[in-house]
Amino acid sequence: MQPELLAALAAFSWAVGSLFSAAASSQMGAFAFTRWRLFFALTLLWAWALYTGHWRSLTSSGVVLLALSGFVGIFIGDTALFACMNRLGPRRSGVLFATHAIFSTLLAWLFLGETLWGWTLLGAALLIGGVMVAIVWGRRESETHVWENTQGTLWVGVALGLLAALSQSVATLMIKPLMASGVDAVAASAVRTSASFLAHLALLWAGLRVARVQQPLTLKTLFNTWASAAVAMALGMTLILQALHTGQANVVGIFSSLTPILLLPLLWGVYRRRPAWGAWGGAVMAVAGAALIMQG
Repeated sequence: MQPELLAALAAFSWAVGSLFSAAASSQMGAFAFTRWRLFFALTLLWAWALYTGHWRSLTSSGVVLLALSGFVGIFIGDTALFACMNRLGPRRSGVLFATHAIFSTLLAWLFLGETLWGWTLLGAALLIGGVMVAIVWGRRESETHVWENTQGTLWVGVALGLLAALSQSVATLMIKPLMASGVDAVAASAVRTSASFLAHLALLWAGLRVARVQQPLTLKTLFNTWASAAVAMALGMTLILQALHTGQANVVGIFSSLTPILLLPLLWGVYRRRPAWGAWGGAVMAVAGAALIMQG
């Protein structure tokens, strides 16, 4: 399967996962939610890696790099993303996280020598621009869903969203050469989630109040956390790593930024209201951009 399609499927997985994440993260707190999410994800990933025997593709040096990538991309990045979501909601945190496509393009050019030219460059600009348009102008003025409210200081939420985007980009570029060497994507995901989980566990054992569960756990909250882990982390993250086997890091990052576009029809189901025209216009731009990239 083409790496662009794998990245787009990962974006869809993240979009579905965010619907499960929003309520659970706000109830548990960003740190506790991420810790439980990682626990569920690593059990699924290690079970598959051990069953298939693909864990044998790992090397000691590769494990160290994957663990470091997991610390940056998941421990820092995911925790910042859910803290941002708790403050700004999934729509506005989505537009901030979508900037990881821009970060990925710049960092891949600086450190991996990956460039975009011609139709591919135009397509990338259209796709990223479409994502931004769809989110910024994708809400009707009359919508007052609780997810549109701002909790706490706005600039803190913005900073957390940008930190999450940058962490995602850096973590992806760190392991691009390793994934291109043929390391199994599921085994790699298992290592990354395990390293991040241990870091979160250390915070809890250290007695940090912010790492504790903020509200009593319920079966519904645990189910939503498990669903988010299975769809967004176990599946979505593995798809991204699989895309890095053969795809350019910048193009994979650009296609994975489609999450906010794919989230719009899902939020439509939650809001029970058709998205504004800005959302449709942004979606058209993103689709046109994706077509140009594929042609290029």
